[in-house]
Amino acid sequence: MISAKKKPAKAIALAVFYTLALALALILIFHNNPLEDPQTALLKKVCGCILIAVGSILVFVWYDRLTVLPVELWNSRNLIKRLAINDFKKRYAGSYMGIVWALAQPVVTVCMYYIVFDVVFTAKAQAVSGGVEVPYVLFLTAGLVPWFYFSEALTNGTTSLLEYNYLVKKVLFKISILPIIKIIAAMFIHIFFIGVMMVIACIYGYYPNVYWLQLIYYVGCEFILVLSISYATCAIVVFFRDLLQIISIGLQLFQWATPILWNIEIVPDKYKWLVKLNPMTYIVEGFRNSIYGDTWFFEHFYSSTYFWLFVVASFCLGALIFKRSKTHFADVL
Repeated sequence: MISAKKKPAKAIALAVFYTLALALALILIFHNNPLEDPQTALLKKVCGCILIAVGSILVFVWYDRLTVLPVELWNSRNLIKRLAINDFKKRYAGSYMGIVWALAQPVVTVCMYYIVFDVVFTAKAQAVSGGVEVPYVLFLTAGLVPWFYFSEALTNGTTSLLEYNYLVKKVLFKISILPIIKIIAAMFIHIFFIGVMMVIACIYGYYPNVYWLQLIYYVGCEFILVLSISYATCAIVVFFRDLLQIISIGLQLFQWATPILWNIEIVPDKYKWLVKLNPMTYIVEGFRNSIYGDTWFFEHFYSSTYFWLFVVASFCLGALIFKRSKTHFADVL
C-alpha cells in the first residue's frame, strides 16, 4: 500500500515523466533530416515511438519497484561520497607513492601509444567526419579515455558485493550503494585521464572551446550507463561466479567492436547502424566530437534517443534484478 504522503509525490513524478515522454515522442515524429533515406527515417520514428509507449506502460505498472533504488541512492548520497573516497584511497594504502600510482597509469599508457604509433610506425592522421584529419594519437586517446573508465568501472561494480561481503551481511546496511561506490571511485582516475587527453589535444593545436563543455554530458552518460549495467551484473555474479570471466572476455571483444582503435568512417553506411547499437560507440564518438569534431550531441538526434532509451531500459532491468535478488545475497555470501 502507498502512504498518503507518497501518493502526491508519485502523481507528480508520473506527470513529469509522461510530459517528457510525450515531448520526446513529438520531437521524434517531427524531426526531419533531408539527407536521410525516408524509409529509414520512418522506421526509426516507428521503433522509437513503440519503445516510448512500452516504457511508459512499464513505468506505470512497476513505478514502486523502479523508484526504490533511486530513492535509496539519493538518501544515502553523503555516505556514498565518503565511502567512494575511502575506497579509492585504500587501493594504494601501504605503498610509498600512494595515489601517484593511479595517476601514473594513464600517463604511461598514452606515452606508450605515442611511441608505438607516432614514433615507430608513424601512423597517419585519421580522416574523420567532415573531411577533417586528426593526429592518430589524439584520435586514439579520445577513444581510450572513455573505454578505460567503462572497463574498470564495470569490473569493479560487478565485484562490489563480493568485495564488501561483510557489509552485505549487515541487516541495517543499504547494500544498494555498494556498486555506485566502486563506480565513483573509478571516476577519480578517469577525470585525471581526461585532463591528460586535453593536454594532448592542446599539444596538437586543438585548444579549448565551447564544445569541450560537452565532456561533462558524456561523462554523465558513461557513468549512468555503467551503473545501470552494474546493478544487474553485481546481483547475478553472486549466484553465478563465472560471469566475471564472461565479462572479462566480453570487454576484450567489445573493445574491438567499438570504434576505438579504428575509424567508424571506414564502415559502409548501410552497416553503421550495427556499430551504433553498441552504446559505447555513442560515448566514444561523443568524446571525439567534443575535443576536435565541433559537433553538439543533439545534432545526433537518433543516436542520443537510442542511447537514453537503452540506458533507461538497462537501469530498470538492473534495478528489478537487484531488488528481487538482494534478499538472498547474505545466504549465498
